Amino acid sequence: LPDNPSQVGSVSVTVKVLDVNDNAPEFARFYEAFVCENAKAGQLIQTVSAIDRDDPQEGQHFYYSLAPEAANNPNFTLRDNQGN
Repeated sequence: LPDNPSQVGSVSVTVKVLDVNDNAPEFARFYEAFVCENAKAGQLIQTVSAIDRDDPQEGQHFYYSLAPEAANNPNFTLRDNQGN
């Protein structure tokens, strides 16, 4: 601190965030999948993609995972095709 208290000052600063992420990521469209009883092991059943209206289309990469209760189910797998 300076020796002269008249040279000390303070000011309050408020930061207002203008770019609020008010749009959560969502699926690009409505998806409805059907699995036939004669589907083969490893057969692709559904491809999904997501968008975030707050970000540029190529600006965000989304990660998908199976729900915990399905993670150890050998009947379902999930593959990331790096295309959101």
